[in-house]
Parts: sequence; C-alpha cells; structure tokens
Amino acid sequence: MDGRAALAALLLVWSVPAVRLLAYTELLMDSTQSSTTAVEVRQETARETLEYWAVRGLVGLVGVLPRSVARAVGAAIGGVCWWTLGGLRRTGLRNLALALPEKTEAERRGILRRLYTTLGWQIAEFCKMGGYSLEEASRFIRYEGLENYLAARYKGKGVLVLTGHLGAWELSSFYHSLRGYPMSLVIRRLDNARVDAFVNGIRCLHGNRVIHKDDFARGLLTAMHNGETVGILMDTNMTPPQGVFVPFFGVEACTASGLARVAGRTGAAVLPGFLLWEESEKRYVLRFGEELQLQQTGDLQADMMANTALFAATTEAYIRRYPEQWLWVHRRWKTRPEGEEKIY
Repeated sequence: MDGRAALAALLLVWSVPAVRLLAYTELLMDSTQSSTTAVEVRQETARETLEYWAVRGLVGLVGVLPRSVARAVGAAIGGVCWWTLGGLRRTGLRNLALALPEKTEAERRGILRRLYTTLGWQIAEFCKMGGYSLEEASRFIRYEGLENYLAARYKGKGVLVLTGHLGAWELSSFYHSLRGYPMSLVIRRLDNARVDAFVNGIRCLHGNRVIHKDDFARGLLTAMHNGETVGILMDTNMTPPQGVFVPFFGVEACTASGLARVAGRTGAAVLPGFLLWEESEKRYVLRFGEELQLQQTGDLQADMMANTALFAATTEAYIRRYPEQWLWVHRRWKTRPEGEEKIY
C-alpha cells in the first residue's frame, strides 16, 4: 500500500484530523521543493510529531468511552472518510468491479460503504483493546476451529497463520495472545517511528512480537525453528522478485511468495485464521481453518507457485463470504505482468 492512501485506508492508527494533516503537509512540501533541505527536515519532524499526538489523542479519547459509544464514534469516522476520501472510494469501486462483476453497481457500492463502517469499528477496538481483559473480550469474541490451531502447534515445527486485511485483523492476534497463545506478526514499519513504537506497544501487551518486513526471512525461519506461531497478512500488492503472479478473483495478482518458501523449507503447518464479525451474533468469531495441504513434489519453484496460488485462493474464499469486511480500497492489482495495461 502506498503513501497517504495506505495511512488513510488502514484507519486503525489514523484519525481523520491526522489524515487531513498529512494531505495538507504533503501539498505544502510539494509546493516548496525548491526550499532548503533544512526546511524540509523541519517540516517532516513537525508532521511526525503532529501525527503522533493525533494518534495518541484518538486512542486516549476513544479508549475511555463505553465500547458501544466508541464503536458508534468509529463508524461515524468511517462515514466521514467514505464521503471525503474520493480517491480511496474510486479504488474500492474499481476493485469490486474487477473482482465481483456479477454484482450490480448498487450492490458493490453497498459492500464498500459497509467496509467503511467495519473499519470505523476497528478504530474503536484498537483504541480500547489495550484495556481489554480476557473476561471482557470474551464477551464479544469466540473461537471456532481452535482445535485446528492446537493440532498444528502440537506438531512442533511452527505454525504459519495465513491471514489478511479481512475482519478485525488487529484484534485477532491481540485476543489470541490474551487467551495465552502469543504469536509473532509480520508487519511493515510505519514511516513515523514514534507512531510505529506506540502501535506496536499495544499489539505486544500480552506477549506478541513484531517481525518487521525488512527482517522477514531471518525472523520467520528463527520462529519456525523454535516452534512458534507467526501471522502473515498475504493479501497486499507486491512487486517481483518478492512477489509472483497467481490468480486472485480471476485476475493475476502479484502475491508474496515468502510464506510458501518458508513453509516448504521448514515443514511448518499453514492454516487460515481470520477474526470476522458475525452480524447474526453481534460478535466476532476467530476462525481457524483446517491445516492446508501443501504441494511437495521436490520441485521447489513449482511447489512455491502452487502453494502461493493455494494461499491466494483460500484468502479469496473467505473474502467472498464476508466481502464487506475486506480492504477493497487497497490497490491489490497495481503490479501488472509485463506488457499488461495498468488497472489504476
């Protein structure tokens, strides 16, 4: 995900004022490119400081509200973003037309509008989750398929949880750690180091650990060697050689190959895990699917391609069941095979 769009789209760590501040600052910096380096550095520092306090303020203010009120506030922020962030809205509608052509335009707009509510709820959950006890969180989260996870962990070769920007992805690993199952998370560093440290501090309150993408291979191999669990969000656009093209909603999408390579090298178990909102129950369900059966023919390249395609297809199946909970505003199909026209 790129630049301001990523920060706005992943509403978990940005308030609306912070997004607007980013937009204003970037425009200001674009208009002052002829200024001195010292001035640009001061602008960057000021922006980072304001972003940090905007995030701290949002978490502090929303965090003290009753959960029902906090979720209503989050949904309202999502609604503001729906109406004001036109670029993201256009990207989302383009993606939906590409992936779900069988839906009418009205149906696709409805899916995207509900996504903004889902993301708004995540603002509330992220702001409050640092204060959640196991008893409190268990009132609105339940497991389904925990036995699949425990069976995979019992094998002792490590567990790779295939997940994505679907449902309440931040809350999923947090709740799992509250239940006594801490895990490592593969996450890109945020551009703002102070925000990055603050957010990771909340993520890791109960034993979770962050593996940054710039230390991906070594961190992942070490974790598997130690029989640990690592969650990997595998639904974002990549570029070669880290990514390979496999079908995703019937369209070739450049997809991270690292998960398949590590699984093939270590023998770690791979299974899907998503925390999804069930409207009929008015609560989240942390679903662990059965362990995926990987292709292992001895041809490392062919196996990697087949297993990466399996991971993409598995993620797609979950998204099709819960389309209003996936991050359609991400430019998932941005990287194209050589010779193909741009989608965005």
